[in-house]
Amino acid sequence: MKNKYKVFLFFPLLALSSCGNNSSTPSVTPPVVSGDTYSNPVYSSSMPDPSVIKAEDGYFYLYATEDKRNLPILRSKNLLDWSLVGTAFTDKTRPDFEPNGGLWAPDINKIEDKYVLYYSMSVWGGEQTCGIGVAIADRPEGPFTDKGKLFRSNEIGVTNSIDPFYIEENGRKYLFWGSFRGIYAIELSTDGLSIKPDVSKIQIAGTAYEGTYIYKKNDFYYLLASTGTCCEGINSTYQTVVGRSKTLLGGYVDKKGKSMLENSHEILVSKSNRFVGNGHNSEIIEDNEGKTWFLYHGVDVNKPDGRILLLDEVNWDESGWPYVRGNSPSLTSEKPTF
Repeated sequence: MKNKYKVFLFFPLLALSSCGNNSSTPSVTPPVVSGDTYSNPVYSSSMPDPSVIKAEDGYFYLYATEDKRNLPILRSKNLLDWSLVGTAFTDKTRPDFEPNGGLWAPDINKIEDKYVLYYSMSVWGGEQTCGIGVAIADRPEGPFTDKGKLFRSNEIGVTNSIDPFYIEENGRKYLFWGSFRGIYAIELSTDGLSIKPDVSKIQIAGTAYEGTYIYKKNDFYYLLASTGTCCEGINSTYQTVVGRSKTLLGGYVDKKGKSMLENSHEILVSKSNRFVGNGHNSEIIEDNEGKTWFLYHGVDVNKPDGRILLLDEVNWDESGWPYVRGNSPSLTSEKPTF
């Protein structure tokens, strides 16, 4: 991907076949769960770019790019058995700062007493007019109230401003974002609903990446991102990669110390014979045994309609680097324990 640029790589990445127009309830084949194991996929209908939070009711709630219109919300007790509980918005309440735009790559968080949902909004190819907005709700299943646009690409000076990710550090709130034109960070206001006045954006990683997620473990921050093409069906080259840093704002490097600003990284999840285009991971979740897991989307070569939901354990080697066994999605794995 770093050496073979195509025009579509710089457009906001949404499933070309859906574009958020499917308002019907998806038909889902449940994962095969037998004893202590499960099989991928854990949700067989298209749920791209997942973001997950565990709520006070004990359920995990998952939000995804609107292959189901108005941004779908799923719920599960165990990360395996998911049910659709609704959408974040309706046709009347959906954000409108890009009137014909789709809602992509949400990021869900709990900030103080509110569920805060950052989202991308764009038309396909709208690199300068796409942007990031924010909505809030009292409950994880909504209804969400749109609080409007944070910024557009042409306002913030970052082409293709999509794929938000929120994180707090030492009481300060940050938004990371970007898609194949650099990954950037900026500080937010105390309520997380606007950009902090008089701050500047900082470039964190190079032009190979989108779908930022950062996880703090021990002495390091791990930046997970996706490279390649997400939306070409069985020809998709998406993969999940990682670098790490001693500080939140960088610099992030690979195992050899080469910088992610120069598009250097380690591969976490690549393709397999069964699943391709595997990327844009959710938050990393720790189970009751201390094991860590993440969800991400991929394309099932046996049924290549949409981007289905995959789950895998994230392991950690002796030097603290994360890895997924085989660097590819599992077919069958031990279940998480919740």
